[in-house]
Order: sequence, then structure tokens, then C-alpha cells
Amino acid sequence: MNDEAEGRRRGRRPRPEPTPVQRALGLLVRREHSRKELVRKLRGRGVEAEEADAAVARLAGEGWQDDARFAESLVRARAASGYGPLHVRAELGTHGLDREAVTQAMEAYEGDWRENARDLVRRRFGEAGPQDLPQRRKAADLLARRGFDADTIRAATRFEADD
Repeated sequence: MNDEAEGRRRGRRPRPEPTPVQRALGLLVRREHSRKELVRKLRGRGVEAEEADAAVARLAGEGWQDDARFAESLVRARAASGYGPLHVRAELGTHGLDREAVTQAMEAYEGDWRENARDLVRRRFGEAGPQDLPQRRKAADLLARRGFDADTIRAATRFEADD
């Protein structure tokens, strides 16, 4: 017996297909999404472009979706994961955010990028930090791959005796 026939036999009605707004809201309750990302995910689930745009616009109008809130959340999450401002800024750009939204989100971050870099180096190389030139190079390469600028890399890889 197939699932549909079994469902009828037990008295259950088949679930109606969720509307685009319901689908988008289902995605948003799990985590923040940018407008571009939300529309893309809806389109991937078979929602027409116009319906997806309308659903996201409605949710944005009601405060469920907010690109500024998404951007600030992403900055905090990536910084906490050990990524630097260059990486974070580039990632924000892939989410379809305009330059102003990216700048505001980066400025709203209350952490210290240099301290984040130094913490990452400590986690990888111990409290004393890199001990010799090869270790410093490894630490610098790690920070560069993670999106930290040259000044921050220099400061984070040079541990002094009083640090």
C-alpha cells in the first residue's frame, strides 16, 4: 500500500503545499539570510522568481528579513570563528549586500581584529606564540588565508616577553 492510500485510511489529509512566504519564513526561523540568498533558496525549491521576490519583500517589510541584521550577524559569527576583516568583507559582498550595508556592518562590529588574530595564533602555537622564523611564517600564512591585513599579521605574530 502506498503512503497516500495509507494516509487516507488513517484519516489524515495530505498537507497543502506551503506558500512561498511560509517557505521563506521556515528558512528564516533557522538562521538569518540575506535577500539574495533567500530568493535563491526559494528559486531552488521551485518557487517562481516573481513569487520569491514578493515573498521576500513582504517578510522584509514585516521585519522578518533584514539585510543589515544579517550582515551584523555574519560579521560577529565569522570574527568569532577566527576570520579577519578582509575575508568577512568579501563574504558579505557575495550575499548581494551593497557597499554601504557592508561598511555599516563592519563598523558595527565591537570586537578587536588584532586581538582576534592574536587569539588565533595562540590557539595554534600556544601561549608563547610562534618561537622561530618558520613558525612565524606559518602563523603569518594562516592569518593571511583567514583574511587579516599585513599590519594585523605583523602585530599578531610578534610576541614580546611582557605579552
